[in-house]
Amino acid sequence: MLIRRRCAYAKADGQPCQMAPLRDRPYCFAHDPERAEEAADARRLGGLRRRKEGTIAVAYDLPGLDTVVGIRRLLDIVVTDGIGLENGIARLRVLISASAAATSLLKVGEFEERLTALESVVGSGAPQSGDDPLGLP
Repeated sequence: MLIRRRCAYAKADGQPCQMAPLRDRPYCFAHDPERAEEAADARRLGGLRRRKEGTIAVAYDLPGLDTVVGIRRLLDIVVTDGIGLENGIARLRVLISASAAATSLLKVGEFEERLTALESVVGSGAPQSGDDPLGLP
């Protein structure tokens, strides 16, 4: 049976920390007194990163990458910045990659439109049993 080691730190409410301890140490990285300064720096940098992400999202009007609109917006930014680069291999690679991604998005958008049109036709006039699904006589 494998016994999982846990950090020896106890929270204010008495609950133990659930993280694994460092090798040959009783505490995890966040609670090890010998690593307190490193852990504080890591927390500070993590907070800066989150703030930076929020600032960038607002400044560039990024809705996120979970929608086609968000991905298109990111591609717009990449192309705009890529065009501003000096002529060279890096600029060409950015523009070619953005073009390939845009082409894929256009295909997805077209398929979504076609699927929506098909679903509206099928939903409004679904064939009865015995009818030809293609509407042929």
